[in-house]
Amino acid sequence: MPCFLSAPRKAGLQTAPGRQAPLAERRAPSWATGPLAEFDDLFSRMSSLLESTVGGTLAPVAAGMTWSPLADVSETDDAYQIEVDLRGAKREDIDIEMAGQELVISGELRERERAGFLRRGTRRTGRFEYRALLPGEVNAEGVSAALRDGVLTVEIPKVETAKPRHIEITSGD
Repeated sequence: MPCFLSAPRKAGLQTAPGRQAPLAERRAPSWATGPLAEFDDLFSRMSSLLESTVGGTLAPVAAGMTWSPLADVSETDDAYQIEVDLRGAKREDIDIEMAGQELVISGELRERERAGFLRRGTRRTGRFEYRALLPGEVNAEGVSAALRDGVLTVEIPKVETAKPRHIEITSGD
């Protein structure tokens, strides 16, 4: 009786129809490893290629790269509110600037000291930068910011002319 293979396997490992391959032979779908895992793999392969061809690495390039933290931008009648996830950041490591309608939040998340060695790390560290171009005119002098429970909240008031105003309709008689 012929043996059917469910997928290409190494020599000597055959699976009968309806049976799963051993756990070591199964491969997780690409979405199960995280959306950035493929980019990390690509970056690693490019680094290896560069190292093998010209003798250099991408480490100096990666060291200068910044990343953008997750953020929510909401709007009320009076202000814009930006909430940025910066778990582990210290107040003195964050810089906030307003230039016209553009908000720039930058800084650095430092790797924390730990006992032993890190087996797996998925938290981002290093330099970060978040930019938001706000759709209306803002009062840059009234901007306030607070860092609570790893969330930076920036409140940016609108100028009086940018606030919506209700207009009463009068009769045309």
